[in-house]
Amino acid sequence: MKISTAARHFREGTRNIIRNGWMTFASISSIAISLFILGIFVLITLNVNDITGQIEKQVEINVYLEVNTPQDQVALLQSQITGIPEVKSVKFVSKEEGLIYLRDKLGESGKALLEGFEGENNPLNDAFTVEVDDPHHVAAVADKISALNLGKDPKPIYKVNYGKGTVETLFKVTEVIRWVGFGIVILLSFTAVFLIANTIKITILARRKEIAIMKLVGATNSFIRWPFFIEGALLGFIGSIIPILIILGGYWKLLNTGSIDLSMLMIKLTPFEQIAPTLTLLLLGIGMVIGIWGSLISVRKFLRV
Repeated sequence: MKISTAARHFREGTRNIIRNGWMTFASISSIAISLFILGIFVLITLNVNDITGQIEKQVEINVYLEVNTPQDQVALLQSQITGIPEVKSVKFVSKEEGLIYLRDKLGESGKALLEGFEGENNPLNDAFTVEVDDPHHVAAVADKISALNLGKDPKPIYKVNYGKGTVETLFKVTEVIRWVGFGIVILLSFTAVFLIANTIKITILARRKEIAIMKLVGATNSFIRWPFFIEGALLGFIGSIIPILIILGGYWKLLNTGSIDLSMLMIKLTPFEQIAPTLTLLLLGIGMVIGIWGSLISVRKFLRV
């Protein structure tokens, strides 16, 4: 295609948008509203998936040791736990460190409660905090750690705790949340495609006489299609930019005003720089593809004259 011809098609596509004011407004509004609703659910789904991932990563195994376990046996046990393939890291927490952590967690109200438990009076056990490479491996790793007691007398491990039952329920709930979010996004995507495509078809239908006249005076199919192709792309682009700016602007303000504080739960919303590219590319892609597709499908019906 010659540059002059391409420029002509672009001019015609742009003029069509300006010339058909109300139909253009209807198309852009349809695209913007549909993609805004879709974008909100995509934003929520991305954050829910990220937060559930953060919650899963907080799942860890606490291995409490028997009182007065010899240091050489503690070192051997730490080496054996580290050698388990699914284990990511092992941290030894002495009973003194455990008492400090407990005091910090209880705050001022717990100082009196823990008074007099220093030194030999410390009732806590030494422990290991074990992090696994995949949260779903927690139960299997806990069983392997418990098995390290076999054949040893006295047994070095007092208790292995990872929230059995609660953890399994957590994984089931997070899996359901992920699939529900994914299903809603897919459903809304198809709804947006249907609404946008039909609005663009109505826009093209209103200009069927124009297409028929161009065809009768000898214009080729491609010559007729290209301006509509560009018009559809521009409609999709403009209709996508509006919800992108609104959603990302609102999300940026939400993150920076601190109106939602999840720090006490040790979780946080997905960073803006991680959300912005994904949401922008998704909505722009859907908007422009649907705009082009809706225009081309609609024009094709009127090219048979």
